[in-house]
Amino acid sequence: MTALPTETAVPPRNRFITSDGVALRVVESGPAAPVTVVLAHCWTCDHTSWDDVVAKLGPEVRVLRYDHRGHGRSGVGEPSIARLGDDLAELIEQRVAGKVVLAGHSLGGMTIMALGERHPELVRRRVAGAVFVATSAGPFRMKPWLLKVEQIAGLRTARRDPRARALPSLLLRPLLFGARPQRTSVVETARQMARAHPASMAGFRGSILRHDRTKALSAFRKIPTAVLVGDADKLTPPTTARAIARALPAAEFTVFPRAGHMLPYERSAEVAARIWRIAHA
Repeated sequence: MTALPTETAVPPRNRFITSDGVALRVVESGPAAPVTVVLAHCWTCDHTSWDDVVAKLGPEVRVLRYDHRGHGRSGVGEPSIARLGDDLAELIEQRVAGKVVLAGHSLGGMTIMALGERHPELVRRRVAGAVFVATSAGPFRMKPWLLKVEQIAGLRTARRDPRARALPSLLLRPLLFGARPQRTSVVETARQMARAHPASMAGFRGSILRHDRTKALSAFRKIPTAVLVGDADKLTPPTTARAIARALPAAEFTVFPRAGHMLPYERSAEVAARIWRIAHA
């Protein structure tokens, strides 16, 4: 079993142990409801990247968020998108009552696709809708600047290396964000990246490069879906979002002008509105 390090220990109510023994950080909010919104975050960040979206969904919406393995305050285990899909399936089956609406940002969207590929029967039974936020069905090409993100994300804290302190202005803003992002959003993204486990980054990079799950989207064709992307997204540009939308002909497809990759920060109100509509369909 892969235990959480002492400095990142979390209380049992906020912990979920996967079938391969990895302790995941889980955060639930909102009252009991027929539908629970389950949010999956992007590579190198954690569940707090959804804070603005959750606030705009409102306190009456039931939400479950979690840190992927190797991210945030979760333990470390097999770093693959396939395994992330299994983690999500186990969370839904064991921690959520009733139907779920899934929203996944970047790696989180790939995780939802892996769920559809590996657990299509669960999708048929339990998933009432899905929102794919700034993500890709593959194939995903690794750019040199993305390797630099991985390198700096491996730093444990900003205090230990001056490159981490310089991360917001030197790299993250032009790489991940569109026009005029809020400084607090850039700084918080950098902090999350510094918390990502360095041993997980290279492993997930390989899995991302192998990610090719357009066929898996067929599991979501009969439920309400939305595909969202920023027109200034350098990691998962509009062409990748259009490919997802082609595989989901009934999906609501939206391109946000002047927005980059970090839509949960840059367009939190609009992302929340799409999730809310599908959750209340």
